[in-house]
Amino acid sequence: MSRQSELAELSRVYDSSALSNRNVIVNGAMQCWQRATAATAAANGYNTVDRFKFYKNTGAFTTERSDDHPHGAGYSLKAQCTTADTSLSAGDYAFIDSELEGQTLQHFQYGASTAKNITLSFWVKSNKTGIYTSSVYKHAGSGTGYMYRKEFTISAADTWEKKTITVSPTAGSTSLITASAGAIPNTNVNGIGITFNFAMGSTFHGANDTWETGGKYGTSNQVNWLDSTSNNFYITEIQMEVGTEATPFEHRSFGQELALCQRYFCRTYGYGTATGAADTSQGCISTVSETAHNYASAGNFNFPVEMRAAPSVTLYSTYNANTTGKVTADATDGTGSAGFIAASRCFIHRANDSSGVGANVLMRAHAIASAEL
Repeated sequence: MSRQSELAELSRVYDSSALSNRNVIVNGAMQCWQRATAATAAANGYNTVDRFKFYKNTGAFTTERSDDHPHGAGYSLKAQCTTADTSLSAGDYAFIDSELEGQTLQHFQYGASTAKNITLSFWVKSNKTGIYTSSVYKHAGSGTGYMYRKEFTISAADTWEKKTITVSPTAGSTSLITASAGAIPNTNVNGIGITFNFAMGSTFHGANDTWETGGKYGTSNQVNWLDSTSNNFYITEIQMEVGTEATPFEHRSFGQELALCQRYFCRTYGYGTATGAADTSQGCISTVSETAHNYASAGNFNFPVEMRAAPSVTLYSTYNANTTGKVTADATDGTGSAGFIAASRCFIHRANDSSGVGANVLMRAHAIASAEL
């Protein structure tokens, strides 16, 4: 094959997009787990793996890091049903969600006649076979919220399978995405949400392979994965890119992936140390009160990267495990606060009782910062 032919083929396969930075999903290989790696009950929000959150209003399931991987090396996200619901009500739901920042998605060209095809690919396995659904939710922003859902089938029990979903901007002969109301905000707010659905009641059923208004996450063919506590579900190497074909998964280094995750969530604790640990050494914010004070500073929490927005900050004692809202003076906790919060750092101090803090006292605190979508 000539060089010209090779370039033409690359252009066709990659839809003229970059050969790197193709994947808009953060942590699609499930590398980063700042919050927890062990089985943790899924509550609405972020519980374990970075950049993937969980929603449910029926049954129960845990999520955890697993070494089970389609290529024999790496991590996957494992979900395990722990409380079954064998008869879903119309308004019941359970799913995994990944939210993407609007300003990172402008090359999709949504909201214009030039809107691009996008392809979602991932590896998945479960003991429960059947039809599942994934959805793409284009958030309203300054326009209108539109949702697309597509069925995929887990064909063989307990077997890794690669799935590919290509999303046309005019799927279902619609023009919702190619009209101005289909635009994705070019800011740091929610642009698109990607879901992988475990269970969906009839309230959330829509047409397969079609853009619609409203929150129609699944179809009537979606399995009820919550119907048995024997059910598990594994997923990894999630990729979303411009084009009509799934290119090989774009692997990023752990350091690159962690930095991308820290734009949304970061901690003072060393990686692998549990949040809330009574840890006086690894990464805690610290300073010395050289003279007596009624208010004493523990110093600045300088975030490792510029965060998506000014985060919410929670303080933890370094002396008493799992004690929030505290700054420790030597081995004594007092009420702590974070102030002057910006996307790059915040200031942490302690409001003391009437006795204040004496001279030459070591002030310490741990903290987490969240600017999640």
